Amino acid sequence: MKLHICNDTDDLSKKVADWITSAIKETLEKQERFTIALSGGSTPQKLHGLLSGHPYKDEIDWSRLHVFWGDERAVPLEDDRNNAKMAFDTLLDHVDVPMGQIHVMRTDIDPAESAKEYETILQKYFGETGFTFDLVLLGMGDDGHTLSLFPGTPVVHEQKAWTTSFFLAAQDMFRITLTYPVVNRSSRVAFLTAGSNKANALKHVLEGDFDPDNYPSQVIKPLGELHWFVDKNAAAGLSNVY
Repeated sequence: MKLHICNDTDDLSKKVADWITSAIKETLEKQERFTIALSGGSTPQKLHGLLSGHPYKDEIDWSRLHVFWGDERAVPLEDDRNNAKMAFDTLLDHVDVPMGQIHVMRTDIDPAESAKEYETILQKYFGETGFTFDLVLLGMGDDGHTLSLFPGTPVVHEQKAWTTSFFLAAQDMFRITLTYPVVNRSSRVAFLTAGSNKANALKHVLEGDFDPDNYPSQVIKPLGELHWFVDKNAAAGLSNVY
């Protein structure tokens, strides 16, 4: 695991944009496509703004990217809470990724059917062994959740299915999500975490005992690289240097 401590969200977004651009270039020198899973939340929006503008937009071969999502709220694509809508508004509408290579989690069908359909798509891309995604971008909530793996929910312990759906009573909505086994087969995973409200959870996730029922982000242990890009406010409680 590599920890990148950034001055603020602007610095964090710039460092992540530089790192992603390098990772894409390096990967595409060795293979024909780059598979990325995007996250929701507010932190990625600045990153998307950078990637969709000069110079990053011109340095990335967007035609070879294949885009997925880590999780989704079961609300219509037109709803501002929809993770895919945010990504289209801030990034995908401004770069040249072929639509056939953009795989949204459908919210116009039953959530369970949507999860099953998404798993079928993933299985066509990735075999049963080796790496899955070239990069998964993740956020972490102030409760320690990532993806739709919320504290105290059974999905935190799902070991077989690559995707699932469930009703989250606290939000009064269904969620569709990747599970940790498929994410943990990724070549690279990067958490983007900012704000003093994340400091307590970050300290427990990185320095506390393994307690995924309370801090689900701890189940993310990829075969490949694990990076945490955090701002100084989020890192304020950390005692160790990584």
